[in-house]
Amino acid sequence: MNNDQMQGNWKQLRGKVQEAWGDLTNDDLDRIEGQRDQLVGAIQKRYGKERAEAEREVDDFLSRH
Repeated sequence: MNNDQMQGNWKQLRGKVQEAWGDLTNDDLDRIEGQRDQLVGAIQKRYGKERAEAEREVDDFLSRH
């Protein structure tokens, strides 16, 4: 799934993102608005992960959905 598809499907993906990364707040999800880089950054911030690790997690998640 590319960034355009993610933005287009954000309303459906939002709940699944919340399930996968439960520490993300509704405010985080509002700011992300389907943007991959924003999601990666939010995961880094909430979970203290390095960027490469957060990117891998997001890519794995997007490949499944």
